[in-house]
Amino acid sequence: MATWDFKLPDIGEGVVEGEIVKWLVKAGDEIKEDQPMVEVMTDKATVTIPSPKQGRVLQTYGKEGEIAKVHHPLVQLELDGGAPAASPNGHNGHATAPAPASAATPAAAPARQPPAGATVEAGYSKVLVTSVTRRMAREHGIDLGILAGTGPQGRVLKSDVEAALKGGSAPAQARQIAPSAPLQTVKGDQRVPIRGLRKKIAEKMVKAKFTAPHYTFVEEIDATGLVELRARLNASLEGTGTRLSFIPFFCKALVSAFRQFPQVNANMDEATQELVVKGDVNIGIAASTDDGLTVPVVKHADRLTMKALADEIARLGTAARERRLKMDELTGGGFTITSLGQTGGLFATPIINHPEVAIMGVHRMRKRPVVVGDDDQIVVRQMMYLSFSFDHRVIDGAVGADFAYAVIKNLESPANLMLEMA
Repeated sequence: MATWDFKLPDIGEGVVEGEIVKWLVKAGDEIKEDQPMVEVMTDKATVTIPSPKQGRVLQTYGKEGEIAKVHHPLVQLELDGGAPAASPNGHNGHATAPAPASAATPAAAPARQPPAGATVEAGYSKVLVTSVTRRMAREHGIDLGILAGTGPQGRVLKSDVEAALKGGSAPAQARQIAPSAPLQTVKGDQRVPIRGLRKKIAEKMVKAKFTAPHYTFVEEIDATGLVELRARLNASLEGTGTRLSFIPFFCKALVSAFRQFPQVNANMDEATQELVVKGDVNIGIAASTDDGLTVPVVKHADRLTMKALADEIARLGTAARERRLKMDELTGGGFTITSLGQTGGLFATPIINHPEVAIMGVHRMRKRPVVVGDDDQIVVRQMMYLSFSFDHRVIDGAVGADFAYAVIKNLESPANLMLEMA
């Protein structure tokens, strides 16, 4: 019998590590080829890692809650039938790509210290860093979690920490923090571990907030015509199994505005300090699940009819709630819509879905009297607010405002949206 270390394979765009959520095998188990071994959560989704070979588990590397790195040993197997053959990509231990599993599975155990060689949790987010650089940052009270590393794969270098200490103009931005002491609790208090999807949300929100200098632009729209058009279209779709929410209309309004302002449909590449203007219109639709907020991405929204958009948004929302989203359905976005429907409040200041540079918040619609026309008539209209947040590094205030008004113009003249139907 031969032993073989199976290594964590590449599991998505830019993913270099994942949190071990749940082990599905243990030492001594006999496993078959393609049998699920472990669930690993990245900042995009939870994936199930299958065994590429049949054999017996000798050892698992890492405990639930710890961090596993791509191309590092994950499971040691005793193989049936002699020495292991090379994997399809020519490297033992990188045999098969993982099968996507849930997008929002909570971790099964409290987080522990990362194993040797893993990324290090510093401050608020996990970063690639050497022990020397980590010690230097700790001695000077620098939060590594908000440094934009200039090394390979975003690794934070010693020079990045030095630049932060000098207050230089390097791409890394830092803030001084005092070491945190555990809070005191009293009888009746309850400690709830922040792990799994909730932990990933916390890390991403902090990174987004402290990396991109946000500003928010809010304006109201008269949605009366939009409400009437939606009602007519839903009447025509009766019996088809499709029902239009307002989100497909917002998507089409964005598609038109992106043609005027392509720089808003973009990602910010922190490593190279470049704005990546997206060639495709892929719109993230924030979805609330029992485990937290997930953002599935509607691909090629500009190519879909209103009906196809509605069907795809419904499909992704159901998959998010049922934890069935695939990695590809959570990546590639250039802009995000966040909406709480009728509980959406008057307006808000949404946080950008980093590395995107803009987000639109959709809020509560309600009837109220407004003044319209040259003769100042007071009529009852369906009114609502939209909140746009932008990354001020690349989207100036005037550009953000003009973009917002382009979207609003499309929504207040909804017949124009019919021209966006592929």
